[in-house]
Parts: sequence; C-alpha cells; structure tokens
Amino acid sequence: MKLDILYFAWVRERIGVPRETLETDAETVTDLVQELSARDERHALAFSDLRAIRVAVDQDLSDFSAPLAGAREVAFFPPMTGG
Repeated sequence: MKLDILYFAWVRERIGVPRETLETDAETVTDLVQELSARDERHALAFSDLRAIRVAVDQDLSDFSAPLAGAREVAFFPPMTGG
C-alpha cells in the first residue's frame, strides 16, 4: 500500500523531512516504525523511544498496534502539552 508519512516538531527535525510517501506491506504502525527505523540512522534515532512519540492514522489519534489496512496517512509527533 502507498502511505503518506508526516513528521512534526522534533521528529521532523531528526528525520530531516516533513513528509514522505512510501510503498509498504506493514500491517500495523509498529511494523511501519520497524521498517522506517531500518532505513537509516536518522529514522532509527527518531523512533528510538516510542514513549516520546504519538501517532495518528488518517488524522485519528491511534496507538502503535493500530492496523494500517486502508490507511492513507500516518503522522508522528511528540506529545502535546497545554498551558
């Protein structure tokens, strides 16, 4: 499947791009993260501590076990703080 991957805040800074499109066979967000981490050092560093990252699948807040079947977009971002 073809997915648009969006990166925000420090995740974007570590990876070096705000978005990318890729073909993947990942079944879950965890599978996608493993695939991305294996690509290069920048991705591996950005995903080294998943407790510090939130994910949305098609703009719905999800967890890393979320299925990707039928998804078009996955976004990774740090936890939001209020104030």
